[in-house]
Amino acid sequence: MKSLHRAWIVAAVAFVAIIGAAGFRATPGVLITPLEDAFGWSRGTISLAVSVNLMLYGLCAPFAAALMDRFGMRRVVACALLLVAAGSGLTVFMTASWQLIALWGVLVGLGTGSMALVFAATLTDRWFVRHRGLVTGVLTAGGATGQLIFLPVLAHLTEMQGWRWASVTVAGGALAVVPLVWFLLRDTPEEIGLTALGATEPVVRTPAKGAAARAVRVLREAARTRRFWYLAAGFAICGASTNGLVGTHFIPAAHDHGMAETTAASLLAVIGVFDIAGTVFSGWLSDRVDPRLLLAVYYGLRGLSLLVLPQLFAATAEPSMLVFIVFYGLDWVATVPPTVALCRRIFGTDGAVVFGWVFASHQVGAAVVATVAGVTRDHLGNYDLAWYGAGVLCLLAALMSSRIVTRVRDRREAAILVG
Repeated sequence: MKSLHRAWIVAAVAFVAIIGAAGFRATPGVLITPLEDAFGWSRGTISLAVSVNLMLYGLCAPFAAALMDRFGMRRVVACALLLVAAGSGLTVFMTASWQLIALWGVLVGLGTGSMALVFAATLTDRWFVRHRGLVTGVLTAGGATGQLIFLPVLAHLTEMQGWRWASVTVAGGALAVVPLVWFLLRDTPEEIGLTALGATEPVVRTPAKGAAARAVRVLREAARTRRFWYLAAGFAICGASTNGLVGTHFIPAAHDHGMAETTAASLLAVIGVFDIAGTVFSGWLSDRVDPRLLLAVYYGLRGLSLLVLPQLFAATAEPSMLVFIVFYGLDWVATVPPTVALCRRIFGTDGAVVFGWVFASHQVGAAVVATVAGVTRDHLGNYDLAWYGAGVLCLLAALMSSRIVTRVRDRREAAILVG
């Protein structure tokens, strides 16, 4: 009987680690109303802390990819989880809004950003030649699984015990994953005398020096190409319409229409269930279908669904809302596998670092819309304008994705991509 390749064990550990970090990322929507009630902070102020978290989550991603090249995935991910645990645990002592920004925004943003989706991209690039798209989809779905596990629990704890118990639970979840990462994760297959799954020969890797310098150099070279900006702009809209808007404001928006927060949190968890299926299937498709076509379809369908969402809110989960939840869940982060595939195809060995910058744009978009949507709600009394605006932007992202050129068109561009 053929033994299981170690790559699958490493991928399983990474999946669990991503779940551990996902818990706190799922928390903002649950805690907005309780923090508003407990401290009297405006929704815009609380949303600002979420924005800082999302911004740092994205901006440190490209540097994390380079740091993983320099110091290894195991060290970077273990330290990141400890930072998440510290930031979430210390929030129980906060008394002012600046502390929320410092802990929830800065510490947890840096911690989650240090593993983020570049962790999945780096791991699949090192450990897999065969099944890369599928494994990328599975690891990306880990974030949705964390949402699925944590959201109903956090909503129940917040309702029954208070928001501090939710923060402590997240800290404990992140800490519990650290030993698994440290003892079971390995940086490369060559480190233990293996080759990547599907590879015919080992790859000699030299640790990169100057991680920050390399990240900046890769950005400078990639930014000379129009395709990078199409990818970055599309992914910024992706972040705006998911983490920034739905992930942060769906629960308080539903609560505005009379829905219980635990019910709204359960609906977001259902999004997580279908996101797993949608992302894994998207990864499988990315190995077989033009990634540009997949992105155009995903963004287009997401935009249409957001345009009808304002008419679906009610005090109870009506069938029409359930249809939206299933549909949106299938599309939530299905964009990740084809985006990773395009970065790898276009930018070669720098693909993981380029994806780090593309992912940074994802979080910048999320951060901007998280605050804008909160301020919109404060001034207009509802989120309708935010839903409609996000829907139109998604349709624009579909158009940009369809215009990405994957072939190298001239010698000058080839020289840029090779570096």
